[in-house]
Amino acid sequence: MPSAEALQLMLDKMALLELVQNYCRAVDRRDYALLESVYHPDSIDDHSPMFKGSGPEFVRWVPSSVERFVLTQHVIASASFVVDGTIAEGECFIVAYHLSKKEPQRETIAHGRYLDRYEKRDGVWRILYRKIIYDWSEARPYDKEVFAKISRGSTKGSPDENDPLYTELKLFKRGVR
Repeated sequence: MPSAEALQLMLDKMALLELVQNYCRAVDRRDYALLESVYHPDSIDDHSPMFKGSGPEFVRWVPSSVERFVLTQHVIASASFVVDGTIAEGECFIVAYHLSKKEPQRETIAHGRYLDRYEKRDGVWRILYRKIIYDWSEARPYDKEVFAKISRGSTKGSPDENDPLYTELKLFKRGVR
C-alpha cells in the first residue's frame, strides 16, 4: 500500500496535469472564465515577445490575440512536475496550432514548452508563473480541399460555447474546472 505522502504526491500531480489541460481547453474554446480560474490573481505570464504581464491581464489580452484565428488547438504533449508541499514546478511540452481567418488562410504551428511555477492555496493549484519557450515553429498554406474531403459528413468544432464539447457532452460546463 502506498504511503499517504505518495498518494498525496500522485493526487497533486494529477491536479497539475488537469490544470494545464484546462488552460488549453480554455484558450481553444474561448472560455475566459475558465482561463481566469487557472491563474492566481498575483501571477505572471510571460508569452514574450507578444505579452508579458499578470495572469489576469493575460486573460484580458487573449481574446484580441485569438480573434484573428478560425481556431486554435493547444496540446500538452508531455508534462513533468516536481512538487514540494504547496509549491510545484512544471515543464509542459506544447504544440499550438493556429488557423488564420485572413485569406489566403495559413496554418501556424508553434512547438515549445511552458515552464511553470504553481502554488496550492486553499487546497487549489493555480499557475503562479508561466514562461513560454519556443523551440521551433512551422507555417504553411491551409488546404481547404483536403479538409473538406476528410471531414465530409462529420461534426465540425467551434471555438466557443457552440462546440460539440458542450452540446454533446452534458458534464462539461463553461467556466468550470
